[in-house]
Amino acid sequence: MAATSEAAILSRVIDPDEPQLPAGMARLILCWEFPDADRRRMRELLEKAKASKLTRRERAEAENYERVGHFLSILKSKARTSLRGQKGL
Repeated sequence: MAATSEAAILSRVIDPDEPQLPAGMARLILCWEFPDADRRRMRELLEKAKASKLTRRERAEAENYERVGHFLSILKSKARTSLRGQKGL
């Protein structure tokens, strides 16, 4: 049976190993990053998690960041594969 996590399902849908994105779109996706404020918040949540002090709401927030991070990683993988698959790039 196939993995059923959100990241696994998205990976199957996006199929990051298939080079299908236009070069411009692939380059744009590779520029996407979490804003500084979000990076700071993720660090705060990480420190609280290490100290076992996350509230239920903070745990849900951290899980949201994790899911978005997985999604972004899958998209970037697809973008890199697409650029490698195009001549002269």
